[in-house]
Amino acid sequence: MRSLGKTVFLTWVLGVLLVISFPSAQAQKLWSEVSLNKQSVYLGEPVEVTVSVYTSTWFTAGVDPGNVKVKDAYTVFFRNVSTSKTVAGKTVSGVQMIFNVFPNSAENITFPELEIEVETPKEGGYEGIAHVVKTKPRQIKVRPIPPGFEAEQWLVTTSLSVSQQWDADIRNVKVGDVLTRTISRNAANTVSQLLPPVIWNSVAGISEYPYRSNVESHRSKTAISAKRTETMRYLFEKEGEVVLPEMEFTWWNPYHKKLYKRTLKEVKIDVQPNPDLGMLASVRDSLQAQIAKTEAAEEQAEAPFTILGMSVKKFVTVLASIILLFVAFMLMLKWALNYRKNYLLKYHSSELYYFKKLKKAIRRSNNKEQVKNLYIWIDRLRLKEPTLTYFAEVYGTESFYNQAQLFESRIAEGDLTYKLDVKELSKGRKKFVESGRNTIITNGWINP
Repeated sequence: MRSLGKTVFLTWVLGVLLVISFPSAQAQKLWSEVSLNKQSVYLGEPVEVTVSVYTSTWFTAGVDPGNVKVKDAYTVFFRNVSTSKTVAGKTVSGVQMIFNVFPNSAENITFPELEIEVETPKEGGYEGIAHVVKTKPRQIKVRPIPPGFEAEQWLVTTSLSVSQQWDADIRNVKVGDVLTRTISRNAANTVSQLLPPVIWNSVAGISEYPYRSNVESHRSKTAISAKRTETMRYLFEKEGEVVLPEMEFTWWNPYHKKLYKRTLKEVKIDVQPNPDLGMLASVRDSLQAQIAKTEAAEEQAEAPFTILGMSVKKFVTVLASIILLFVAFMLMLKWALNYRKNYLLKYHSSELYYFKKLKKAIRRSNNKEQVKNLYIWIDRLRLKEPTLTYFAEVYGTESFYNQAQLFESRIAEGDLTYKLDVKELSKGRKKFVESGRNTIITNGWINP
């Protein structure tokens, strides 16, 4: 019985485990792998990086790695390759993305973590579902240029071809002639940015005027190559034999671990005399003008895009600041206009406003306006008696009081020709303001 019970129990446990493990066994598997063909390389030596994404079902859409950039390196994406492999007895589908990475700095570089979007159905399904697969970063060690090699002419390539061409017969040259020499180099398994420029040797009796270099990269599904073409114009200024020294071009072959070189042999040119030496200066000026024009074009081409002399980021910042300042200015202007409007409304109903109008009327001998503005002003003072005589009695001098009595008696008789004394009026108003009476004025304000 015990044996039977133990058997039943074990069977039950096994069944539970199968039930629990069944969903996971049916769950879709999706993962990535990153491999390098080399762990360490020289400056400029390519590393083949293969990024693989695998699924336990299949891919319903193409896999796009996006724009991959590696700091301190040039990165070239070649192609996607469909693949498959067997995992735990099951064949899984995969896509491999192949990159070539060319270090352009002596510092170690890191192929970054990528987030790759893929579409693949779940187990038993058929409709693609979007997923994001993350890869792990991989570090690449960059070895420095070996001692004894010139850094300016360092080049890593599996092969290099060098050719030159002249635009005229170098056996028939006289003083003042200009010959154009073009040197082209083609390098395999590198990019044009890593092809160093030609070093042109100075030669006595010859002036050199270079053209702008032309560089280009060529890429196929499986390989990449680069070409650099450089052109020099020689102006022959003295007669006699001149020798253009040989040119040596070296490169490092990473597979053979050897340094190779190509040599352009020296060129001897017998420069004949020219009776018309006057044209030499004009030819020189023309070539210098062309050089200046070329340099200006190169500076313009290499200069970053600017707007009104500013970078795009700085221009946007300045424009945003100007807009904010403009908005702030408009708000302040609106506030100032409203303030001025309210100020003028109060001012035009104040005693100060009518006092100034009164003084103006007196100075202009405008009798009607004098009387009109006088009593409007007196009314603004809120006196116990709204008369000039009362104002003069309380705040004026004896002379002003007598003047006020005479003025108001003349007005009572219909005579408006009597002119008030502005100085006496002003003294009386000052005394009124200093007395603090302005605190009881409600219709307007007093400004001494």
